[in-house]
Amino acid sequence: MTIDKQNTIVDRYSGLHVQSKKRGGEDPLHNVIEKALQRPKIFKNRDVMRSDYIPGNLPHRVEEIRRLGEILSPSLHLSKPSNVFIYGKTGTGKTAVVKYVFKRFREIAESENLPLEFAYVNCRISSTEYRILAELCETINIKVPFTGLSKAEVFNRFRNGLNEKKIVLIACLDEIDVLVKNYGDNLLYELTRINEGFDRGSLSIVGVSNDLHFKELLDPRVLSSLSEEELVFHPYTALELVDILSERAAMAFYPGTVPEEVIRLCAALAAQEHGDARRAIDLLRVSAEVAERVGAEKVEEKHVRIALNMIERGRVFEALSTLPLHSKLVLTSIYLLVKNDVHEITSGMLYETYREICSTLGLESLSDRRISTLVSELDMLGVLKSEIANMGRYGRTRKITLLTSLSEVEEVLENDEIIKTLLQHRPSLITKLKSS
Repeated sequence: MTIDKQNTIVDRYSGLHVQSKKRGGEDPLHNVIEKALQRPKIFKNRDVMRSDYIPGNLPHRVEEIRRLGEILSPSLHLSKPSNVFIYGKTGTGKTAVVKYVFKRFREIAESENLPLEFAYVNCRISSTEYRILAELCETINIKVPFTGLSKAEVFNRFRNGLNEKKIVLIACLDEIDVLVKNYGDNLLYELTRINEGFDRGSLSIVGVSNDLHFKELLDPRVLSSLSEEELVFHPYTALELVDILSERAAMAFYPGTVPEEVIRLCAALAAQEHGDARRAIDLLRVSAEVAERVGAEKVEEKHVRIALNMIERGRVFEALSTLPLHSKLVLTSIYLLVKNDVHEITSGMLYETYREICSTLGLESLSDRRISTLVSELDMLGVLKSEIANMGRYGRTRKITLLTSLSEVEEVLENDEIIKTLLQHRPSLITKLKSS
C-alpha cells in the first residue's frame, strides 16, 4: 500500500469517526484503528515471523535436509522409499525440514510429470482417524464426504485409489503421537502394511513426533515398519538461534529497529527452554508487536520482558487446551480432588476418580497403566509433579502434586464443552466420588 493511499484511508476513517461523534456515539476502537492504518514503524513483512512460514534457507539444518532427501530420493525413480521416523523436541525444525524437502521434490515431480505426490497431515488438527484418511484420499483426488462412511470404507477407497492410479505417495504424519495416544496404533499398522500386493503404487510414511518416549507406545511390528530409517533433531544452541533470528529479522523488520542485543536476548531465553526456535521467533515477534503498540521506534529489552510474560501464560493455556481427551480427564480428576481439599493425591485415588468421571460421561476408561503414562506426560510438561512413594507393607504408589494454578486449569477445562458440562454438576459429582 502506498503512503498516499494509506493517508487517504486514514482521512476517510477520521471523517467517519467525526460523523459517529455527531450522532452521539464514542467509538472505542478509534485510536486502535487509526494506529493500525498508519505506516508500521517496525514490521516490514509480518508474515516472515509466522510459525508456519518456511524460509528458503534453514540455518543449521543442512545435514538433516540432505539426510531426509537421500532417504526419499528413490521416489524420483518411482520406487518406494523407506518409511522414516523423525523425533526431537518442539521447535527443533522437524516440520520445517520435511516441508522444505517435500517442496523441492514436488517441484521436480511436476517438472518431470511424475506420478509422485506428497501429503502433509497434522494429526493434532486432523484429530480423528477418519479425517486423516480423508486428507490422504484428497491428496490423490479420491473424494470422501466429511462424515458418513465407516473408517474401513475410507481406508479401502484410499488403498484402491493408490493402486489403481499407480501413485507413489509420501505422507508426513506430523504429531503422530497424538494419533496413537487417542486411537492406538491400528491405523498406523494398516498404513505400514498397505503396499502388500501393489503393482506400482506405494505409500511411504514420514512420522514426526515431539515425544521422545512415543516409540514405547507402539506395537513391535509397527515400530519395525515405521522406523526403517530414523532422524533425531537435536535442540538448537543459543548461537544457532542467533543466526536463525538474524535471518528472519533482516526480512521481517525495518533496518535499525531490532538491535543485535535484543536478538541475542531472545535467543538466550529460548536456548534455556531446550533450544526451541519456534519459541525464539515467537518471542521476537511479540516483542516487536509490544514495541509497535506503545509507539516505540525500536525494540528494547523491556519489550522482550513484557512479551515473555505474555507468552508464558499463553503457552500454558495452549499446552493444556490441546491435550488429548483422556489426558484432560486425568487433569479434571486432579482438579476436582484439589478443589475438594485433597492435596496428597495418590495414583489409586486418581484412578478411581478418573473411572468415575468416565462412567459419568459414558466413556470407556483406559487401563491403570495407560493412565500412569498420561500422568508421566503431564509431569514432563511441568503441569504436575509425580513422585514414587514407599508405603511400607502397602507397597509403593505415586504421589501427585498439581503445579499449575487452579485458575489456569479451570480456564482450560471450562473451554472444553464435554468437561464444562461435567463441571457444572461438580457438587453432585464430588458427593458421588466421596461415596464410591
